[in-house]
Amino acid sequence: MKISAADLTALATSILTHAGGTPEAAGKVATRLVSANLTGHDSHGVGMIPAYVEGILAGQLIPHAAAQIMQDKGPFVLVDGHQGFGHIVAEQAMDMAIERARASHFAVLSLRNSFHLGRLGDWGAMAADAGFICILYANVQSSRPIVAPFGGSDARFVTNPYCTAIPATDKNPMFLLDMATSTIAMGKARVANLSGKTVPEGSVIDAQGNPTNDPSVMFDEPTGALTTFGQHKGFGLALLGDILGGSFSGGGAYLPEREVTSRILNNMMAILIDPDVFGAAEAFGMDVDKYTDWVKSSPPAPGVEAVQLPGDPERRSAADRQANGIFVDPGTLAQLAQAAQSVGVPQADLVALI
Repeated sequence: MKISAADLTALATSILTHAGGTPEAAGKVATRLVSANLTGHDSHGVGMIPAYVEGILAGQLIPHAAAQIMQDKGPFVLVDGHQGFGHIVAEQAMDMAIERARASHFAVLSLRNSFHLGRLGDWGAMAADAGFICILYANVQSSRPIVAPFGGSDARFVTNPYCTAIPATDKNPMFLLDMATSTIAMGKARVANLSGKTVPEGSVIDAQGNPTNDPSVMFDEPTGALTTFGQHKGFGLALLGDILGGSFSGGGAYLPEREVTSRILNNMMAILIDPDVFGAAEAFGMDVDKYTDWVKSSPPAPGVEAVQLPGDPERRSAADRQANGIFVDPGTLAQLAQAAQSVGVPQADLVALI
C-alpha cells in the first residue's frame, strides 16, 4: 500500500502524541521517520514506531527528556540524552557541537544515553548543511545483541553505524555516506520478514552459525545473527562504534549486563571539522568537484544506469516517493495499527491505514 508522506507523517505524529509525546516533539520525530522512508531507508522509518511505543510504555523512552551538557571543554562537549527521543536530543546535541565548531573550527561531541537516533546520516547532514565535514561513530544497546563478530557464530553487539558527511559544493550535492556495519540493517531484516521475502546471501546466519537467507531466524527462537559487511572490515568498524561511540562517552560498549527489555539506546561520537580551517575551502571544493566528475565519468557497468556517489540514491528515492507515495508493507501496517490502538489513537486518525 502506498501512502503519501503527509498522511504518513500525520499518522506517526498522532501515535507518538497519544503515546505520551508533546505534539511538537511527536511532529519532529514523525518528520524524521518519514524522511527515512522517503530516502529509501524503510528500516529507520515509521516501522520503528511500535518499538518507540513499547519503549515509552515500558519507561525506557522518556518523551519529555532533553539533552544535557555534562562536561563542556571548549570544542569538546559531553552530552547526556537521558533516554529521550533520539531525533530530539541528537538535534539539540548537534546544535551544541556546531556552535563550538564555529568558534574553534573543530568540535568533538560525545552523546550518551539517547533512545534510538534514527538515521545517523541525519546528524551528519545537519553538520554538513552548517558547513562542516562530519565523521560519526555510534553504538547500540538493546535487549539482545544481533550481530556476530567476524569468525564468530553468535551475536555479540548490534549494528553500530558509521557516517561521514561532506558539505555540498557549488556544483555537487552533499556527500553522505551512512551505513550500518552489519551486512544489512536489522530493520531491513524486519521489513523482509514482514513482507515474506528473503535477505541477501551471506547477510544472516542461523543459531548454529550457518549462512541463510531466511530473515525469520532473527525473530524466532533460537535466534541467529546478522553478519558484518566485508567480513573483517565491517567487524573492525563495528568495534570502533562500541569503543568510540559507547566507551568514550561513558554510555558504555555492548555488554550483557546492559541488556534491558524495550530499550534501544545509542551513544555517538561526532567529529566536526571546518573545511576552511586552513583558508583553503574554495580549493577543497574545487578538488572535490574534479574528483567527483572523474569518478562518475566511469562508463556504467552492464545493467547500471550510471555511477552514483553516496547520497545520490537517497535523493532519487526521495523525489520518487514524494511524488508517488511511500510503499508500506502489510506487516508494518498491521504493527502500526496495533501500536495506535494500544495508545488510544482515534479511529479517524487511522484513515491512512485503510
